[in-house]
Amino acid sequence: MDARRVFDDLVRFETDLWNGIDARLRRDADLSLGNLNVMLVLDRAGDCRVNDIAAALSITIGGASQAVDRLERSGMCERRPNPADRRSSIVRLTGAGAALTRDAGRIFDEELATRIAAPLTATQLGDLATALTALRAATTRPAAPTRKA
Repeated sequence: MDARRVFDDLVRFETDLWNGIDARLRRDADLSLGNLNVMLVLDRAGDCRVNDIAAALSITIGGASQAVDRLERSGMCERRPNPADRRSSIVRLTGAGAALTRDAGRIFDEELATRIAAPLTATQLGDLATALTALRAATTRPAAPTRKA
């Protein structure tokens, strides 16, 4: 298999998957997939810092901070002083944010079942998960030094 073809298929699938799920969430829950991703991290973690959100989603700290700002303005989360570190805040879902996360999470799960689980056998889904885990682990390793010509 040609690695460029795999790359093209992977990137196009990710784009189509993201756009399709995002459109459904916006229509049925008035929430973007990007915001839901942040809310799902907060839901799993309980209280966490912006740095934790950035690490969990593989985004920049600035991007995570902006996402938290948007969610905070809409009343979906709140920041509180971090008792262990005065330089950072603890972010948590509000009651309204937790309710929206549950409702939007059901829509998200329906879309994942339709777009990922249904077209694949259980074995294919497991193989895909294993392959993606291996690829993500490989991208977090430090790059090999380049040789100078």
